[in-house]
Amino acid sequence: MTLKQLFAPSDMTEGKPWEKILVFTIPMLIGNIAQQLYNTVDSIVVGRYVGDNALAAVGSASPILNLLLVLFMGISVGAGVMVSQYFGAKQRKELSTTIGNCVTLTAIATILIMIIGSLGIRPLLEILNTPESIIDWCTSYLMILLLGSAGVAYYNILCGILRGLGDSISALVYLLIATVINIALDIWFVAGFKMGVAGVALATVIAQAVSAVLCFIKLFRMKEIFEMGPRYLKVSPSHTMNIIRLGLPSGLTQAIFSMAMIVVQSLTNSFGELVIAANVIIMRVDGFAMMPNFSFGTAMTTYAGQNVGARRYDRVEQGTRQGTLIAVAISATITGLILIFGKYLMGIFTTTAELVTLSADMMKILAVGYIAMAVTQCLSGVMRGAGDTMTPMWISLITTVVIRVPLAYGISYATRTPQLPHGAYQCIWISLLVAWICGAVITWLFYMKGNWKKKALSLD
Repeated sequence: MTLKQLFAPSDMTEGKPWEKILVFTIPMLIGNIAQQLYNTVDSIVVGRYVGDNALAAVGSASPILNLLLVLFMGISVGAGVMVSQYFGAKQRKELSTTIGNCVTLTAIATILIMIIGSLGIRPLLEILNTPESIIDWCTSYLMILLLGSAGVAYYNILCGILRGLGDSISALVYLLIATVINIALDIWFVAGFKMGVAGVALATVIAQAVSAVLCFIKLFRMKEIFEMGPRYLKVSPSHTMNIIRLGLPSGLTQAIFSMAMIVVQSLTNSFGELVIAANVIIMRVDGFAMMPNFSFGTAMTTYAGQNVGARRYDRVEQGTRQGTLIAVAISATITGLILIFGKYLMGIFTTTAELVTLSADMMKILAVGYIAMAVTQCLSGVMRGAGDTMTPMWISLITTVVIRVPLAYGISYATRTPQLPHGAYQCIWISLLVAWICGAVITWLFYMKGNWKKKALSLD
């Protein structure tokens, strides 16, 4: 394979399904790990150079940030599905219009997020009973990230487009460049200039802006596949509605998840700074452990989308079986590593022995859940790629709102004692494990039912 072919779009309608999926997934997995480094390096730097309270502040801000960014996530998913299907069907004009509309919609969404987020950050943190010791840090961290949200918005949208075209290598290279910039600026701003949590937020904004610019340059050079002229930036009602129709359920899914995280964060806050900081560390390690699942899920969306566009339904089911088996095997390996080396991983973030032990013990509760999430992500990815983005949304709604949140508060209430006035803090992670397992079972049942296949003609 030549260097030019390596950075070119990939046609996933031909060749061995497992090979196409794996080749597409590996660079995307590396890229997702690099992206996770953004938040992880933030946590390590503030934990080491500022303190455990600063670490808790960065973690407490994450669910709110994710909630405010759901518009971008929705556009990204809608774009990926449409781009993969139009690319598979070789419809150049429709592909160009879709990409142009995504660029315009992202600009509109960015402005809305900046206005709404800037006005609502502090009141929301107060509603969530964020401790006074960290609320100022949370506010400044979120404000900087939101005011610089154009970078993360366009990077995610444009990467979704590149992946829909089967090009996961370019997104990886640009992200690795941005990651190096982010790490260097993190250390410079925090350790050098003593800027605290504001420094890590500023470093992230600058790095993400660089990656977005690089993605734009790449797309402008892909004239042999689609056009990116001004006329395609004009909003097309039909294409915009399709992007929203396909992306809205995924955006709502993320919004539901983020709101549930915020509700659970309020419960977490009641246990004090130590448990808050432990939760931050666990979620950072969780981010890496979950990366293979998310990567295979996205790969399955692109794979299914291209083959649905080409009307190769036999390949969709064949690839689903092969891709899911590989994802499960990788997640099982990660689970074993977490159980064996968990305590060493936690020690990267803090030197506080009590915090390391608490984080490692709680991580063991979640470990087996990653195998269940491998099934959920792969099968949900196939359904989304075929155009059925509603079913994964409903499953997420059930597992998060109906199962996870009530279970967390229920265990907390049932375990209250004079010594534990807020109940057992383990409720936070036990409820998440149960939700993951239930989600895998429900997703498998809906996939086997097969209604997602009827959505395949939705873009005709």
